[in-house]
Amino acid sequence: MAFDSFSAFITMEGHGPYVWASYAVFFVLMVMMMILSVRSRKAIIESCRRGYEFQADKSKVTTAPTPSASFARVNVSQD
Repeated sequence: MAFDSFSAFITMEGHGPYVWASYAVFFVLMVMMMILSVRSRKAIIESCRRGYEFQADKSKVTTAPTPSASFARVNVSQD
């Protein structure tokens, strides 16, 4: 092992505060990113669910669909 004791490992010859602070910042940012990702995912799923419910409610309200085109037989003379 490179260090004689646990306190030497923590202090790292004077560089310990910088090293441990950067580890702490990294882990705090990773936890924040995970929490924000989960919240964003839940919000997106809820928004999609509301959209689907709105579409389902809207389709129940409309009446029978009207034909967009009508087809009639036309008699053409063969003269």
